[in-house]
Amino acid sequence: MSNAEFDLAICGAGPTGCALALLLAQYSANPKRIALIGRRPAGNQPASDPRAIALNHGSRQLLQSVGGWPDHSAPIQTVHVSQRGYLGRTLIEAQDMRVPSLGAVVSYDALIQQLHQAVAQTPIHFIQSPTSVTPRAANPVHIELPDEHATLLTAQLAIQSDGHQPSGLTRDYQQHAVLATIHASRPISGRAYERFTRTGPFALLPHPQSAHHYALVWCLDPLQAEHHHNQPEADFERAIEKVFGPWLGRLELASQRFIFPLSLHAGAHAVADRIIAIGNAAQTMHPVAGQGLNLGLRDVAQLAHSLRPWLAQPTEDPSPMLDHFIRQRQPDRWLTIGITDTLARVFTVQSSLVHHALGLGLLGLDVLSGPRRGFTRHLLQGFRS
Repeated sequence: MSNAEFDLAICGAGPTGCALALLLAQYSANPKRIALIGRRPAGNQPASDPRAIALNHGSRQLLQSVGGWPDHSAPIQTVHVSQRGYLGRTLIEAQDMRVPSLGAVVSYDALIQQLHQAVAQTPIHFIQSPTSVTPRAANPVHIELPDEHATLLTAQLAIQSDGHQPSGLTRDYQQHAVLATIHASRPISGRAYERFTRTGPFALLPHPQSAHHYALVWCLDPLQAEHHHNQPEADFERAIEKVFGPWLGRLELASQRFIFPLSLHAGAHAVADRIIAIGNAAQTMHPVAGQGLNLGLRDVAQLAHSLRPWLAQPTEDPSPMLDHFIRQRQPDRWLTIGITDTLARVFTVQSSLVHHALGLGLLGLDVLSGPRRGFTRHLLQGFRS
């Protein structure tokens, strides 16, 4: 068995793991002592992940600061929120918040490629692993790699950023998301749509492929999702036009369709002594309002800030810094989880009275700038105590 020692090991080379490694490398006097463990993206191979990711203004700023923002993105200036079959709608606009854009949509593959290119330009020690690894609590932490050499890594601190399902709060939404790229004959530049239906949210997001393309996220019960996933293209196009309406003209399928089950899993940030979970390893959420990766990147920003003094003396006990990170993250984290969980479920309630009340709520947000700005501010930067 071979051995290697590090100050800090990040288990998972997805967006949150890469962003954390890059941010910590900026703060560290010796970035070679940071290990990033995970799979490399497939290079110039065809896209392997169909997702288009909506990243808010704060997330974009963070990723740009570490060189992780991809070349192609589709800015979001306005979000149009409505409820199918009921009055009431809200427009959330960048100019209200005095920001150049509310955020932007990027393809997952482009994002992860850019982040890995940025990592390759630093002294960060990238360790290829075909499968996810789980750190084992000890002092120092032990991480065994699944390779022919049975390599054992040790680190003063380990961060689990993916490959680990949180245990704690769990909810099965009994919904699946149908994902696809849609071509619109009459696009509206910079406008995203979140339309709530009795089966779940229906979202169309500007797509980085072109001004005419949108990313579709259609949440349905599992049987309906399977039906729409497999039905002929012309029937699928008629179905999405019926749900969405005529606002973008003719809607045509421009990609394969993909289907994903939706659930909530949220656990403690503290996994064990000297082991912290962030991002998807701490919480996976419903895609409504597009908060998942944005919340994970706020984990990254706070953890890097909390660990900055420790990086100057990595032989010291990191526990006080980790406790500070956990305390700082709880209000924003649980408020965001609560908002997305409520939105995912409340619009599917089978009650006309509830839906009329929700329509009035959307109308109220549209008329009252204070509550609308407060809600938008949370979507852009999270809750800050």
